[in-house]
Amino acid sequence: MSAILSVDALNDFITPGVACIKPVETLPTAPPPESSSSLEHEVILDGEPGSQAASNVPAQISLTDCLACSGCVTSAEAVLVSLQSHNEVLNVLDDAPALQIIPDPTGGKPIVEGLQNPDSKIFVVSVSPQTRASLAAACGDGVTEQQAGHMIEQLFTGANGLRSGGKYGNGFTWVLDTNTAREACLVLGSDEVLGGEDAIKPNADDHSNKPATPPILTSSCPGWVCYAEKTHPYVLPHLSRVKSPQALMGTLLKTTLSRTLGISPERIWHLAIMPCFDKKLEASREELTDAVWTSEDGKPGKGVRDVDCVITTKEILMLVASRGIDFFGLPARTAAVEQPAFPDPTIHRFLFPPRSKKQSRSAGTSGGNLHYILHDVQSRNPGSKIEMVRGRNADVVDYSVVDATGKTVFKSARYYGFRNIQNLVRKLKPAKASRMPGSRPAGVAKKPKSKSAGLEYAYVEVMACPGGCTNGGGQIKVDDEIIIDRKGFEAKPGPQEQKAWLAEVDEAYFSADEPGFADADPREQKGDPNGVVCGISPSNIRNTLAHWSNITGIDLYKLAYTSYREVISDVGKEITETERVVQLAGKIGGGW
Repeated sequence: MSAILSVDALNDFITPGVACIKPVETLPTAPPPESSSSLEHEVILDGEPGSQAASNVPAQISLTDCLACSGCVTSAEAVLVSLQSHNEVLNVLDDAPALQIIPDPTGGKPIVEGLQNPDSKIFVVSVSPQTRASLAAACGDGVTEQQAGHMIEQLFTGANGLRSGGKYGNGFTWVLDTNTAREACLVLGSDEVLGGEDAIKPNADDHSNKPATPPILTSSCPGWVCYAEKTHPYVLPHLSRVKSPQALMGTLLKTTLSRTLGISPERIWHLAIMPCFDKKLEASREELTDAVWTSEDGKPGKGVRDVDCVITTKEILMLVASRGIDFFGLPARTAAVEQPAFPDPTIHRFLFPPRSKKQSRSAGTSGGNLHYILHDVQSRNPGSKIEMVRGRNADVVDYSVVDATGKTVFKSARYYGFRNIQNLVRKLKPAKASRMPGSRPAGVAKKPKSKSAGLEYAYVEVMACPGGCTNGGGQIKVDDEIIIDRKGFEAKPGPQEQKAWLAEVDEAYFSADEPGFADADPREQKGDPNGVVCGISPSNIRNTLAHWSNITGIDLYKLAYTSYREVISDVGKEITETERVVQLAGKIGGGW
């Protein structure tokens, strides 16, 4: 998503031609008179509807439809649909009284009250650090990311937040930090890239899940993944199979709570608050439902989503406005809201660490995937150092780990923004086979013997947004009305104000000057392989993941890894009447 893209200014459709095609999903009726023609699809060309489109029932476009069609290749298709929004959050909260978890005084399994109402659910929300940073910057007055997190906890669980209104006074049982899932993803991602005995592998008889092919590319950015699936399928074998922090947190919550409490996954409603609209599309993927971890074959399918709803940072302000709550009036400098214990003690310690970890500036604002892998490589090669070479702009950087003898042991890079991603995917594009016998494949230039062909990186961190995730399209922008009012701008903010605002958000993201933050273990700097890497203990993460797999009885590969598939465009493709009937009958439960 571009740096200035917002809901109010979305105009990044591809041109020319079809912007969106959605079949009118009705079975055939009696044939019309010969003088009239049938319109099988509602087509919008250059903003003008077809002449006969008004005679059809308006089509409803869902997130799944966006994923199933490549007529649009905008990086923010989620903006076009309203399935996941702050209104959905309020509607679900008002559906029925929330399920109550009562601890067992004898230390046994907690008791769940309210199961007699089939609409009652347990509400859980996970919040990204980029969201907290954006809200902290909006608060001003030196409010830190951790303090903004306290305000969010009060909003979702406190008496003066969402519980103060609504039909049933429902709130959320737990407010979780996605940083915990991020740490697990960093360890899993590094093990995937570096291999070895710690890398998780699929079952020997599972031929559908193949390991990623080097160079391995980050897959935690859904805008980038959606773009690759729809326009460059040859890139898919290179995508990391590790789930994103949002997806991993969703799977962890749904599997652990459903198995430990003995309830259906659909009775657990998980809300994620993210800096990016594309995260809504990620939550809608069939690869991220209970169909994967409840079936023996682990194949994607329609089922209960691991993440039921995603809203962005901006939508938090819409949420509080709908309930008449003054978010900026919630106390920031207070102790965190005490939350009930998670049903499993080991998972509780993982989700609620005693102290928050300090964010490293060198790790960037997009999760630190590349930063962690580089330091993991360095810890495995004592005496090595990390070298950096800037590319043609600030969003392209090459990194190398050089050992004590001067030999390069690891090469990687960072590519942010679609302008730079275009250059990356061109380098990965396979050459076309030439029809002339004995000739070189088309598009392959003769290279000097001193240079090796192909992409030499072992890993590339790819993000759609220039500047990283703190600049996501769902973040609060400097030209939003709330910021103009709070900062007292007399005119619309320009590029300089935007640059200063992004610097404020980044500063809030790295704010760690208050009690309760833990510094990195000094052994990290010594390269102790048995210690920690970037403040994270790989052995502790691996033990927690193994415990998760054990208590749920699900293979860890199913829990932590995912898959991707090429999305083939059906724009302009003609199908027969029989094929159309078969498709529609299958959708409504029929069979042929």
